[in-house]
Amino acid sequence: MDLTFSAEERAFEQEVRDYIAASLTPEMKRATALTPSVFSDPDIGMAWQRTLHKKGWGAPGWPVEHGGPDWTPAQRWIFEAECARAGVPNVNVMGVKMVGPVIIGFGSPEQKNFYLPRILSGDDYWCQGYSEPGSGSDLSSLKTRAVRDGDDYIINGTKIWTTHAHHANRMFALVRTNDGERQQDGISFILIDMKTPGITTRPILTIGGDHEVNQVFFDDVRVPVANRVGEEGKGWTYGKYLLEFERGSGIASAKLREALKTIADLAESDVTGRAIEDPDIAMRMSEVEVDIDALEMTELRVLSALQTGQNPGAVSSLIKLRVSEIRQAVTRLGVDVIGNDGLAVEPARPFYRLNHEPAIPEELLPVVPEYLNGRAYTIFGGSSEIQRDIIAKMVLGL
Repeated sequence: MDLTFSAEERAFEQEVRDYIAASLTPEMKRATALTPSVFSDPDIGMAWQRTLHKKGWGAPGWPVEHGGPDWTPAQRWIFEAECARAGVPNVNVMGVKMVGPVIIGFGSPEQKNFYLPRILSGDDYWCQGYSEPGSGSDLSSLKTRAVRDGDDYIINGTKIWTTHAHHANRMFALVRTNDGERQQDGISFILIDMKTPGITTRPILTIGGDHEVNQVFFDDVRVPVANRVGEEGKGWTYGKYLLEFERGSGIASAKLREALKTIADLAESDVTGRAIEDPDIAMRMSEVEVDIDALEMTELRVLSALQTGQNPGAVSSLIKLRVSEIRQAVTRLGVDVIGNDGLAVEPARPFYRLNHEPAIPEELLPVVPEYLNGRAYTIFGGSSEIQRDIIAKMVLGL
């Protein structure tokens, strides 16, 4: 892949930069900088999604016939890099980057016509119903069951660590519709309206003090069979396809580079007593920067494959593993940079709407919560141990 941008691509880069400068409000930018959880709050993230949709940029990775912008790999790279550099909010990743590609690949025409426009416009906000108590990395052992009753399924069970279920109006979930010889058999992929009677959402506070995840209970929840994506019992195949997009379809290196720059700016400021002058801090920053450079090259290879119609495959596990490790290294470095200020605890959320003066400078508030919340990076989306197993089997042939 030629990494030298053409004159047309440089012009597109300037177009993206100008559009973000004109459309990203100071309130959005500040809220994003002060959000220590993985996802932006919907009032911020979905506002940006609607802004992008008006421009026709709401789903950079989708085919043009479903509302994508028909960008080249280089254009996607430029867009993601400029968004990271400008500090834009996260859009609804669960919709645009996860369930959207599954519906495009395996959904019925009716499902595509109904759900895809609503994902693009921000009318629907999605959460993911995968993990269960006792079925996390061993997801194929899931117990939530959907029993056929005429034109409906009746669902009973529970999902856990469900990000933004308290905000979402829709969930895509893996449920067991029958028992097979293997655990992976008999699992189906279902789209659920979160307003359906029998659904209860219970909050879980993360170690960083944020309400981002939940446990969701299903008690005789009736869902139309028409909401099943693809064939009954083939949900494991669709779920794996989705996880490949979750692990490998994004461009994390640009965001990691900006996160490192944020820590570097703090380290060079008087707020931290110029922590950059500590040789250990300076060395670790250089090491992380080299790791990000290597990750960037791998992501470019995957992006090229995606644009030719291929799914990421096993290399997405390699990317997921390295992104998790680098993200944790960046947040760990941040804690060391701010030193004793990290002992201050601010329980109120969100940080960008505090009605009191915090005990430490505002820009330091997210550092420790980001570090604490970041412990989950090597767990969600498949633990690092699982990723290493996949790499050993599918890449190394062990």
